[in-house]
Parts: sequence; structure tokens; C-alpha cells
Amino acid sequence: MKVVEIRAGGFAMDAELNDSPTAELIWAALPIEGRANRWGDEIYFSIPVKTGSEPSASADVQIGDLGYWPPGNAFCIFFGSTPVSDGDQPRAASPVNIFGKVRGDASRFRAVPDGGKVTINQAEKNF
Repeated sequence: MKVVEIRAGGFAMDAELNDSPTAELIWAALPIEGRANRWGDEIYFSIPVKTGSEPSASADVQIGDLGYWPPGNAFCIFFGSTPVSDGDQPRAASPVNIFGKVRGDASRFRAVPDGGKVTINQAEKNF
């Protein structure tokens, strides 16, 4: 299993990547750094990965999911409701490729301000 460390808002959290083609592309592009865009309880930012939608892409996501949004080449972290949610569950603006899941309490990402720095690296336990 591949694990990444996400640093943002003065803290770090690990996330597990799945075995999807999108996860492999993101893993190969690490390290990645960006500036958070907030959209409700979602952070997203463009990354140097370009790929299309996978067959399993969906706008329905879970708290803690990591998604890749093809229209914006964006890395997304979902941790609560978004402007298009129906209730407390997050929902993406359009289908995303789910490529991983945050370990632990994803609501900690609420501490990350719009424009805050986000860094993603391979977690040390992968070496």
C-alpha cells in the first residue's frame, strides 16, 4: 500500500492511495505543492497530472476521500459538505476519480485557509 503525507494548516496527516491508474500517476508526480482553494469543506488545487475520468468516477464522495478532478487537473480533499451537497456528505462539482483516503479525522482540514500551502510527499514508511 502506498501512503502519502499531506502537510497543510500547520499539521500533517497520512493518506492511503488505492491501486487506480490515477493514484499511480499522482504517486509518480510526488512531491507536489499547491495553494488551497476552499469550496465549502473541500480543498482543491491544480497539480502536474493530466488524465481523464476513470469508469468509476463519481460526484458522490465520502468524508476523507481524495479525488482527482479532470476538468481542473486538481487534487481534492473532501472533509464535509460542499455548496452542491444535500446534507452533511460532501459532493464534488462534477465526477472525480477517487484515488485515496485520509487516515484519521479529515475535518482537521477545516484549519487550512484559502490560499494556504499544501504539500504532498511520499510518507517515510514507503521507503
